[in-house]
Amino acid sequence: MVFYDILYSFTGSLSNRGFAFVFAEEPHFIYDIWCRRDFLKAVMQHHSQSSITFHGLGIAPGLLQILEKLHYTEPTPIQRQAIPIAIEGKDVVGIAQTGTGKTLAFGIPIIQRLAREKGQGLVLLPTRELALQVDEELHKIGHPLGLKTAVLIGGTSLRPQITAISRSPHVIIATPGRLIDHLNQKTVRLEKVNILVLDEADRMLDMGFLPQIKKILYAVPKERQTMLFSATLPSDIVAIALHNMKLPIRVEIAPPGTTVERVTQEIFIVRKDAKMRLLDKILGEYNGSTLIFTRTKFGAKRVARAVRAMEHNAAEIHSNRSLNQRREALDGFKSGKYRVLVATDIAARGIDVRGIELVVNYDLPSQPGDYVHRIGRTARAGAEGHAISFVQPEEQRDIREIERLIRKNLRISQLPELPPARTGEAVSPSTASRARPRYGYGRRPHHLGREHGAPHHPRSFGRPPRPFYRFR
Repeated sequence: MVFYDILYSFTGSLSNRGFAFVFAEEPHFIYDIWCRRDFLKAVMQHHSQSSITFHGLGIAPGLLQILEKLHYTEPTPIQRQAIPIAIEGKDVVGIAQTGTGKTLAFGIPIIQRLAREKGQGLVLLPTRELALQVDEELHKIGHPLGLKTAVLIGGTSLRPQITAISRSPHVIIATPGRLIDHLNQKTVRLEKVNILVLDEADRMLDMGFLPQIKKILYAVPKERQTMLFSATLPSDIVAIALHNMKLPIRVEIAPPGTTVERVTQEIFIVRKDAKMRLLDKILGEYNGSTLIFTRTKFGAKRVARAVRAMEHNAAEIHSNRSLNQRREALDGFKSGKYRVLVATDIAARGIDVRGIELVVNYDLPSQPGDYVHRIGRTARAGAEGHAISFVQPEEQRDIREIERLIRKNLRISQLPELPPARTGEAVSPSTASRARPRYGYGRRPHHLGREHGAPHHPRSFGRPPRPFYRFR
């Protein structure tokens, strides 16, 4: 089956003409769309109330049949509001919580518009895991239609990616760094791109991808549709939208910083040396799948090793792990092979697993916005979940910043009676550094371990000890 021929048996009659009529008759509303949020919300609310299924969103019959076979019956709020606008070719800025179905919000319009206009789509994402999951979701819908994709991510060989590009894919899914590598080597060309999607845009900026994004925006044609999706809306994203999008329509499901409704949250004030014992206590009380976040990759490795010592099956995901190791850990977490997954913020938005019972912030995130993305891994798709944060006494200011962002006071729970430290429990990096001092290249100074005037150690090769000079 050919992708372009099978899909579009579509008459063009849309049920959202009232919505389109508003902007066609009153163009000044589009110009003021960033300022007149109340007007937009009123229009969106009226439109969302009149569309409770995918049949009212202007989706082609071929896609509707596929959605029905996949048992996608009721669209999420971001899908109800973004799909009709995107299908019409308008630029969209979507603000929604994590786990609300943003992939289909841009995936369905991409597939439908490419079937009609025969261009190419480009989707940029911050992490490898998120890129692979978006590719998997697009294939669920587009595979019966002959959709071809190319995934350009780091951690894998360039040769298979070049082969995928040579097959003229309909959609390119890439991380910014790897796409720049292909542009520098001239293995990919973007002159056919007429639909550009920036997913998790705030995270890409946090990871320092702004220079790469600017290069990519310069490489794609100016005549294109641009869709930008994010859970928060920092000023840098607003600047990108204003300078690189044409009268973008803002679709805001929840204000920036809004957390998932069905997730309960609590915090414990705990000293750093008691964190591992508290984690041991919590893992003994909760029996479901648990996702633990640390601030650094070294902390993730240390916590994963300690959790395994507690006799729990655990895996870890961070930047020091290869792509195959990260995929094996994530697949094992999904299948139940691993009950506990320890991750850093770099993988926070690449974890799309339903049924996570508990999220533990072993370390508070460096940015308050990352707290929203972390706890958004639980209570997905209408389920319930719980989030626990470990807060050191000196970090209470960070908690106030998080509370200011989410506009909610976090409940402080009383510290329970902690179990004794386990034998061989991993010590903190600060304790380890005091216990095992390092001298230069990992070697002890020659003058340590012997009295003055004693013969040199054979490994010192007869060199005298370094003299000790005093400044007078």
